[in-house]
Amino acid sequence: MAAKLIDRRLHNIPGRLLVAELFFEVPLNYTKPGDGTLRLFARSVRRAAKPVDPGKDDKQSPLPWLVYLQGGPGMGCRPPQEYGWVGTALDKGYQVLFLDQRGTGLSSTITATTLARQGNAIKQAEYLKQFRADNIVRDCEAIRRCVTTDYPEDKRRWSIIGQSFGGFCAVTYLSLFPEGLAEAFTCGGLPPLVDGPDPVYSRTYEKVVERNKAYYGKFPEDVDRVKKIVEYLKQNKVSVPSGTLIPERIQQLGIMFGMHGGLDSVHDLILRASNDLELFGFLTQPTLVAIDSFGGFDSNVIYAILHESIYCQGKASNWSADRLRSSNPVFALDTNAPEILFTGEMIYKDMFDSYTELSQIKEAAGILASTTDWPPLYDEEQLAKNEVPVYAATYIEDMYVHFEHASNTAAKIKGTKQFVTNVMYHNAIRSKADEVFQQLFALRDDTLD
Repeated sequence: MAAKLIDRRLHNIPGRLLVAELFFEVPLNYTKPGDGTLRLFARSVRRAAKPVDPGKDDKQSPLPWLVYLQGGPGMGCRPPQEYGWVGTALDKGYQVLFLDQRGTGLSSTITATTLARQGNAIKQAEYLKQFRADNIVRDCEAIRRCVTTDYPEDKRRWSIIGQSFGGFCAVTYLSLFPEGLAEAFTCGGLPPLVDGPDPVYSRTYEKVVERNKAYYGKFPEDVDRVKKIVEYLKQNKVSVPSGTLIPERIQQLGIMFGMHGGLDSVHDLILRASNDLELFGFLTQPTLVAIDSFGGFDSNVIYAILHESIYCQGKASNWSADRLRSSNPVFALDTNAPEILFTGEMIYKDMFDSYTELSQIKEAAGILASTTDWPPLYDEEQLAKNEVPVYAATYIEDMYVHFEHASNTAAKIKGTKQFVTNVMYHNAIRSKADEVFQQLFALRDDTLD
């Protein structure tokens, strides 16, 4: 089934880029097309070329597509000019498609208010079940069929590049629709082939502890600062634009530890907050806004409500990260402990109390956490006989996608070539784009004796 193109607008942007803003219509549920539709948004980008013959329209020769599958889940794409690697991809001869995955960005955006239109919490949960990787790649296939209609039949496959969760989607794509793919690139995005999140978080928490040691090793003065901030928040109700700044939300700043420069970013916030308390006895507005800006769960609710389900295949998540944190005393908010440890890329029940937006979908979140009928996302039999070239950038120090899980998955996808490094973190595609793409294309273009 091809997507329906309902609008297409073109404009140039500095740097000689031609961007098309595209809106598509696809089914909400591909197994039940009559259950309604979604409107998806994407931007395509290619080199802007002034035609020799001014009488020609904007249609240029067909170029192979490279589709970017962004991280998340729940995050939309930024404008193409904000991706440092776009020029490299265009120089390689691709045109690039940035698709806002269903429910994100401008693609039938999910918020507490838009979700309320579905009805009660049970209906909201049923609706949200349609927003995982399986349907994201079905959307991609529907759009591929639409945009390659005029291509020669042997040129209709396209390439994909998945960052983080986008890499998870890429492996789902390899499992369900390998016939649509010419090649697949992943960056920190080889998913654990598991049926639930517990084995994922048991390893992830180990990396989080390592990064805490690195943080306090670099900023030992922050040991006392963090304790004072936590104690202040325990004794005072502090409001921020997205809700209430509870002590756990200070812990959750550790999500940045897995990024290039993340330790310094957290230190800057702790220094600001500590300085406020020392000078004024309260947290100032600029500090509160700065801390609040690193959450983002209020404007990306899919990230919070579906995060654990990305690991589920026929098994409930049952608030995995929350359970494992509660059972591990090193993450207790105890100001008498040697250190208060930060957490990482985890979703907790308390978020659905401390964020105003999330509190409105708390009941639906509970239903999804107890859901067991999640369909499979990966076909290991298909992956074992895979014929699509796969090129993966894998980071030994990745705090979000554990190296051991990624390595096990790479071994199960036939023909996977890996670039493995211990000098890059999870967001290397943004922080070290040139190096990452140089290595990925070397995997593709070089030969091994």
